[in-house]
Amino acid sequence: MKDELKSLSLAIILSFIAIYAVNSYFGVNNNAQVPQPEVTEVSEAPVALNDVSVDASINETFETTDNVVKDDIRISFNNSSVNGSIRLKGSRFDNLKLEKYNESIDNPNDKVELFAPQKTKNPYFAEFGWLSLDKSLVLPNSNSLWLSDNINISPEKPAILTWTNERGVKFIRKISLDDNYLFTITDTVENLSGEEIEIFPYGLISRSIIDNKQARSVVHEGISAVTDNTLKEFKYLDIKNGESEELETKRGWIGFSDRYWFSGIITQDKAKNKYTIKNNNQIYQIDFLGERKNIPNGEAASYTFKMYSGAKEVKLLDQYTKNNGVTKFDLAVDFGWYYFLTKPFFYILDFFYGILGNMGWAILLFAAILRLLMFPIANKSYANMAKMKAIQPKIEEIKEKYGNNQMLIQQATMELYKREKINPASGCLPMLIQIPVFFSLYKVLNIAIEIRHAPFIGWIKDLSAPDPLTLSKILHFYVPSFMDIGIWPILMGITMFVQQKLNPAPTNKDQARMFALMPVFFTFMLGHFASGLVIYWTLSNILSIIQQKVIMHKNGVK
Repeated sequence: MKDELKSLSLAIILSFIAIYAVNSYFGVNNNAQVPQPEVTEVSEAPVALNDVSVDASINETFETTDNVVKDDIRISFNNSSVNGSIRLKGSRFDNLKLEKYNESIDNPNDKVELFAPQKTKNPYFAEFGWLSLDKSLVLPNSNSLWLSDNINISPEKPAILTWTNERGVKFIRKISLDDNYLFTITDTVENLSGEEIEIFPYGLISRSIIDNKQARSVVHEGISAVTDNTLKEFKYLDIKNGESEELETKRGWIGFSDRYWFSGIITQDKAKNKYTIKNNNQIYQIDFLGERKNIPNGEAASYTFKMYSGAKEVKLLDQYTKNNGVTKFDLAVDFGWYYFLTKPFFYILDFFYGILGNMGWAILLFAAILRLLMFPIANKSYANMAKMKAIQPKIEEIKEKYGNNQMLIQQATMELYKREKINPASGCLPMLIQIPVFFSLYKVLNIAIEIRHAPFIGWIKDLSAPDPLTLSKILHFYVPSFMDIGIWPILMGITMFVQQKLNPAPTNKDQARMFALMPVFFTFMLGHFASGLVIYWTLSNILSIIQQKVIMHKNGVK
């Protein structure tokens, strides 16, 4: 029994510590090394796109996006979800903001900015075009000025961009935008040069990562891709400076994944596409290269792909998978190892939110229903623990009888349990069941944008952030950061302490001391977690206390 209790205690502590380690260093199908694909006909082209790599070097002085945009010839785009503009020089997508999301709660006018021009502090942009092995064939590049038939792209009206070289090869780009975050780009090449031409479609997204805070995140932030129905994830640190990773797929997507945002390219043609990830002095680039297209004189060829740049709204991503055929697009969200629990939990919370109109109350209702579902198991466990607490006087008599002979004490105690039909390990079952539930809910509260900036009651304005009403703010003096926790974590610690007192104390004094410290340990550890998770845990503890008190009263235990 002594060994079992030690193992259980260690398992519980390590389980919570593992939240950070598991989510920081591992993900679903996280492939740090990808096997090199077989050489195909396309490999004769500059598959690494070295000839078209964008010079996204960081300047010593930076300008605001608004100032850079004013200096360019542009066309705009907007709907209820995004607004921004495309620079006609290079046909570059480098100005995109999210209409429904703010950078902070305090400033509703400061919208989240994803794409930003090259002269800004953190440039982030996309370009698309064509490559050729024929060096004499002039193709549009980042300095080519396109013409547009429309100055504003909307869901009702796309834009047609054109550019023609001196040999009579005309490049036509149709850009459409749906009601959310999805752009559809169709590139057509009309060959009137008098001879056959050979070209390859490509696209890239370039991004500057100066402070790699993503390396410390518990949610995957880096590059995500689905190739051949398999998710592959790369942290920025996985791609060393000057190195690259290559993937091949017929249908798939690749993009930059933040905690709540995603920008990526979706290829859906039946031919193979090569995806490449590169790092050039913290300028990260993802790109695709399509298969060769031979266009005889007087004919044309087209290539269609999509670009997503916006929020990771789970229901929307599922909708794109169902209606637009984007393979496993929900995996752009880091659901973690417990995908089979995490995603259903999200949909349950979202359903409750639709009924109650407040995510905090939805979390509390979720906790109550989970407790109800676990009632049969917990009821049996708590009844067993109530019996154990009732026989504590008999256990004390055994200790007095055998003194320091631990072997005889354990043998007599186990015989007592057998006579009273008590299973001493039954109290572990509810905790073991709650661990994956806790992990999954922890993930949901960290990844679901629907919970970002979602208020509760009182001082809780953001359920995805730690409790802001901390000890230092209440007491008005300095408190070390690891001890500077909020009111809700303290309430959670108190409920853990009360719940622990209702359980029978361990027979071993060292184990008893360790168990007594666990509420303190969990209070300070969870004190810096999302307040929504702490609120859930607090209510769950309160419901457990009520249930235990009722069972103890029923069994005549004081």
